[in-house]
Amino acid sequence: MTVILFNKPYDVLPQFTDDQGRPTLADYLAIPAVRPAGRLDRDSEGLLLLTDDGALQHRISHPRHKLPKTYWVQVEGVPDEAALEQLRQGVTLGDGPTAPAQARLMAAPELWPRDPPIRYRAAIPTGWIELVISEGRNRQVRRMTAAVGHPTLRLVRWAIGPYTLAGLAPGQWRELAQHEYATLVKEGKHGNLETPRHRGQRAGAGRKVPPGGGRGRRPRSV
Repeated sequence: MTVILFNKPYDVLPQFTDDQGRPTLADYLAIPAVRPAGRLDRDSEGLLLLTDDGALQHRISHPRHKLPKTYWVQVEGVPDEAALEQLRQGVTLGDGPTAPAQARLMAAPELWPRDPPIRYRAAIPTGWIELVISEGRNRQVRRMTAAVGHPTLRLVRWAIGPYTLAGLAPGQWRELAQHEYATLVKEGKHGNLETPRHRGQRAGAGRKVPPGGGRGRRPRSV
């Protein structure tokens, strides 16, 4: 069993093929058989988990298992405590009310520049929210911040359960080590899950994987 942590760049589709020639995961990952566990929109950035285990893929992505996902969200305007409390209590969207979330203001994080950058408007300040949810509705975070009057400008998923982007630049990935699987099982409430043999940690980086693989990658194509 393989589980990959990947820092998905902006404008990359969370899939391996595209008939329109847009950037996909295949431009960064040359690991056979892994598939995304959950999604991350093309216009969002950050942590995406991939695995070659179908049961684990379902367990990670299904909201029933309540694996928390942490987002760093740059929004239009600076939310006040009332707006944050709405997010904490749950807001009503077109497909029903959301579950309560964790929400707090945060200082602007030290992130890589986005390409292209967000639109800058001198007359309208921006703020950053750390938002933790356990659901996975379509464009949920963007709809939640809009519902409280603060449209999302930039969206970065920093963490899924206990796993974060720490040490991963955009386009880079690493494979979970043996001891990290136990935490995944506990956080995701997955029940019994066979612990894989130790695979070590591998890291990969860069665009357009060559046919023979690259540094930190297995020498096979997707």
